[in-house]
Amino acid sequence: MKSPRPMDAEAAITVTPIVVADLHVEGEVMPVCVHVIDHPDGRVLVDTGMTELHPAVVAAFEPRLYPLSEQDFDVAGIDIVVNTHLHADHCGGNHLFAGRPIYVQRRELDDARREEGYTIREWADAPDLRYVAIDGELELLPGIRLVPAPGHTPGSQVVVVETGGRPDVICGDTAVWFGELDEPLTEGQRLIRALDPEKVWLAHVREPWRSTPPTPKTTGDFES
Repeated sequence: MKSPRPMDAEAAITVTPIVVADLHVEGEVMPVCVHVIDHPDGRVLVDTGMTELHPAVVAAFEPRLYPLSEQDFDVAGIDIVVNTHLHADHCGGNHLFAGRPIYVQRRELDDARREEGYTIREWADAPDLRYVAIDGELELLPGIRLVPAPGHTPGSQVVVVETGGRPDVICGDTAVWFGELDEPLTEGQRLIRALDPEKVWLAHVREPWRSTPPTPKTTGDFES
């Protein structure tokens, strides 16, 4: 990874979604997206999707996989990995990045290792993974922050990306569909809305959620 340097052009940070699987959920097809952050100081991958089938996943979701390792994607070009959480559809490609730092909240890592049925253990603890367990908020690179967002799991985190204006947020499953951001209920969802993001990238929706700015008042508008 390049040596960190002060950010003088935050707009140079970009977020790109990549679909790595389709799941079948209640008669609907739900994509699994990972997100690449291109930053002047390194390339960050948020979540890793899945790379192989597992009986438990097949029984639940009948997935069709498009693993990063089989796409036109430079796996070797990723400097840092972030797991928003460690459910199987978010950490099944972690083994592709053995030896590179994988940032996860300590609570999430402990739960994944301790709780039965939490994830697919051999995916979350594949050989030679180098987890960096963090407690709370962390500046990963200038303009990129990891922020705890409890709700989907107690140890979930989101990635806040400063792009020059209002931030982008990569939220994993803190929100699974847009309605959960329109009317937030969990601590993590409320945190995302408090950040006043321009875009929120969800793991199971191809396009980002965008906040709707209030309609400006026009001449003749009045309050009662």
